Amino acid sequence: MSLIRGLAVLLLSLFALSATPAMAQVDQQKTVNNAASTVERMKTDSNFQKTFLDDLRKSRAVLVIPDLYKGGFIVGGQYGNGVLLVHQQDGSWSPPAFYTMQGGSLGLQIGLESSSIMFIINTDKALQAVLSNQFRFGADAGITVLVVGAGMGASTTSNLGADITAIALSGVGLYGGLSLEGTVISSRESWNASYYGQNVSSRAVVLDNAVSNPQSDRLRDILAR
Repeated sequence: MSLIRGLAVLLLSLFALSATPAMAQVDQQKTVNNAASTVERMKTDSNFQKTFLDDLRKSRAVLVIPDLYKGGFIVGGQYGNGVLLVHQQDGSWSPPAFYTMQGGSLGLQIGLESSSIMFIINTDKALQAVLSNQFRFGADAGITVLVVGAGMGASTTSNLGADITAIALSGVGLYGGLSLEGTVISSRESWNASYYGQNVSSRAVVLDNAVSNPQSDRLRDILAR
């Protein structure tokens, strides 16, 4: 009986090990799919089309956080996963590298709020900062970050000279009031490894095109339109 039980445990362990890579890719693919939907929705927003579509086409890179959750009572926090893609010279986009965004803020924040954010990275200096181990908003005096919302009018990021433009999208469209001070963006190397089947850095993914996954093609196509 103990032998049968031992064999059963061994079989279950082998099944779990074989299933882990496929199951681990579920969260990554969900993030990629949600990022594609976020970009598609932003590009159909009239305010985005008038003000930021041209900036996106001229951008150095883009970081999309499709689901940023913010909540708490008195002391709040925010957290979300996303993807970084670099704009190629031929107009196409690199494979996505995975990132996480997290930080805290103080204020009367009651309940839970979620939003989607697109960071348009306008300069190579800003891209290199994001590709570093961690990038903290407000800590690097050499990087200018512009947070925009629905009241931007006809101003463009090019005219304002921002290294990074943060555009927030709620259920009703573009909105302002987003606080990024102290928020940290970090690469998720373990997610890169799971999604591409090998250990690979974010820099190698987006700059060297060292790996590929056809399941990210929809996101890349939507950005290239």
